[in-house]
Amino acid sequence: MSKQQDRRIVLVWRKTRLQELVERFNTWPQAKFYLEHNNADAQDYLAEHDLYLERLREAETGLNLVGRVHKLERYYLPSYQFRADDIVVVVGQDGLVANTLKYLAGQPVIAANPDPQRWDGMLLPFEVAGLQTALKKTIQDQANSKTITFAEVQTNDGQLLRAVNDLFIGPQSHTSARYVLEWDGRSEAQSSSGIIVSTGFGSTGWLQSIVAGANGVAGSDSPTDASFAWDDQRLQFSVREPFPSKTTGVELVYGAITPTRLLRVESRMPERGVIFSDGIEQDYLNFNAGTVATVGIADTQGQLIVE
Repeated sequence: MSKQQDRRIVLVWRKTRLQELVERFNTWPQAKFYLEHNNADAQDYLAEHDLYLERLREAETGLNLVGRVHKLERYYLPSYQFRADDIVVVVGQDGLVANTLKYLAGQPVIAANPDPQRWDGMLLPFEVAGLQTALKKTIQDQANSKTITFAEVQTNDGQLLRAVNDLFIGPQSHTSARYVLEWDGRSEAQSSSGIIVSTGFGSTGWLQSIVAGANGVAGSDSPTDASFAWDDQRLQFSVREPFPSKTTGVELVYGAITPTRLLRVESRMPERGVIFSDGIEQDYLNFNAGTVATVGIADTQGQLIVE
């Protein structure tokens, strides 16, 4: 077996909406009845499902001609043991790319759009037909790539979490978060609906809308365009809906986190305080009274192969 054929290719995929509905209702006819009863287009679910599985088969067949393929469903990402020399191929939507990157240690990711008519694919530079060529270039170290800076949070009780897009620090439900925020040599007790910490990769998303709200409440003249480069060695934090009171302030609502300027947050919430990343609320760290979270730039970076 050649060195190229011995290289393991991890093909990451996710269940379709149809598969998730069938798991919920046991059979497709029951799921279809539910959709039609709610005036949803069951045929659209079926068409999306059929095309995705077909593109997944095409990807697997083509990749097997280049190396050994191991298929991995998204659910198993947190517990999967990636090898340092793995090449990861993602076939799915943008969110699946981000969700995959956070569990890697710099292994290259090749992402393909299975349905360009349906998905914009901002993080999906390839179509399935181009995967073989992209894979061969990656193996030969001839592929172009973009580096992605990750965020990382560590707590005083040993919890750790990385983020590709953003971190959320705050309440588990729609209540007020209470905490003490420390940054750039200053400290402030705050009450808000939480803090967003964004990477450059995620800076055009959630952070963009949060900044406008924080500016309005605090009267800040910070820029409303919060986007920055994927590989910038910085993060941006913004406080959501900070509430001014006799005991809480609204001055430290927006700022940059760098290798020498970290963000420190001490929880004052007796319960239901959480920290989660990339919109995955089920995979969270507890952030209750006594917990201190330190947010900085992760040593690990992502590598996305591009055309």
